[in-house]
Amino acid sequence: MSSYSRRLLLGTGLALLAGCGFAPAYAPGGAGAALIGQVEVSEPETRAGYLLTRELEGRLGRATAARYELRPAISLSTKAISIDRSNVASRFNMLGRVEYALVDRETGLTVTTGSVDSFTAFSATGTPVATQAAERDAEVRLMTILADQLVTRLVATVPDAAR
Repeated sequence: MSSYSRRLLLGTGLALLAGCGFAPAYAPGGAGAALIGQVEVSEPETRAGYLLTRELEGRLGRATAARYELRPAISLSTKAISIDRSNVASRFNMLGRVEYALVDRETGLTVTTGSVDSFTAFSATGTPVATQAAERDAEVRLMTILADQLVTRLVATVPDAAR
């Protein structure tokens, strides 16, 4: 395919997206931009809560005069997925779920609710210290994944009034 054909194909695709109302979420006036600095996450009570809050604030900014409050409830569990010949678990899945509510601080009404879930794995081979470090690292990765999903859901369901 020639360079001209590629540019023509790309230009046609972009024109079609623009024609259907596609707009980048974080462009000025986009749904994602409307949430930047407008969402305060409830104070975390656990390490996982702190990690999730840190990731969310990294994506949405730290709110100073927030319009919304995000109330996440995190549940984590760990399940053995690999057991060796001596009946010792050597690999684990860490499962995570965040149920959330986005509340309008002015009216006190719940704007949206939902949940996101995912998993990550870690190895338990080596010393107990190495296993604990691997588990803590898996928790960081899992909270990053869940924060990404949560922000995507919030951007998709942002109220029209905030746009």
